[in-house]
Amino acid sequence: MASPPGSRNAGVLRVRAPVSPRQSAISAVGIWVVFFGVWTLANRMGWVNPILVPPPDQVLKTLYTLFAEQGFASDVLISVERVLVAFAMACLVAVPLGVAMGAFPAIDVVLSPFVSAWRYLPAPSFIPILLMWFGTGEAPKLALLFLGVIFFLITLIADHTKEVRKELIETALTLGAGQRVTVLRVMLPAVLPSIVTAMRQMLAMTWTYLVIAEIVASTTGIGAMMMRARRFLHTDEILAGIIVIGALGLVFDMAFAALHRRLFPYLQESR
Repeated sequence: MASPPGSRNAGVLRVRAPVSPRQSAISAVGIWVVFFGVWTLANRMGWVNPILVPPPDQVLKTLYTLFAEQGFASDVLISVERVLVAFAMACLVAVPLGVAMGAFPAIDVVLSPFVSAWRYLPAPSFIPILLMWFGTGEAPKLALLFLGVIFFLITLIADHTKEVRKELIETALTLGAGQRVTVLRVMLPAVLPSIVTAMRQMLAMTWTYLVIAEIVASTTGIGAMMMRARRFLHTDEILAGIIVIGALGLVFDMAFAALHRRLFPYLQESR
């Protein structure tokens, strides 16, 4: 039998071809080895200023010192709490609103112009007024993280809800289901995997606003530590903070991916 066109000499780059766990592990580790290798080489060859771009080993030593001697773990826990609280509040608002907008066009035509307009406003622009409204406590930080994600999350959930197959809705209505049952028992279960995916994507955005939120009159958190380090040109501490944020983001992303696989195993089997 002749081979399909384009299948010869495809190597590892084959369209939608599965990747073995061994290859995945090697690739995941390899890209970081290359990254840190280039970083180290740039320092040793004198391509960068070591004050502004310290070598990786110095950053790792600083990271250890921050946790072992300077109580950085408490800052990390405070930052994690801020992200989770703000993101949970955003989800509590966005999920029902997004599903309602996707299920009922009458609601969508009212809320969509409002949500779309706010979606294009940069969240940091609200910092002055948030400080005037809420002072310098936790409230303005949580509000900034909330505003940074809420409108994007509503839009994503609404769009996913609109993509629920029309046949499912018509079948439910034909069988006598009311509006409430159709939304809660047919549309919501159908769109739930996409909602979890949207939440996973928007959690990453919450982390991107963390440092901005924590430079607003804050003395605690990863961002506050990084701003203190900037005053004294401690670039190694700033890079250590960036690494911690990246590591935490990766952990939460992997947790969401595992949750998605556990809640919806049938989607993995159908791929």
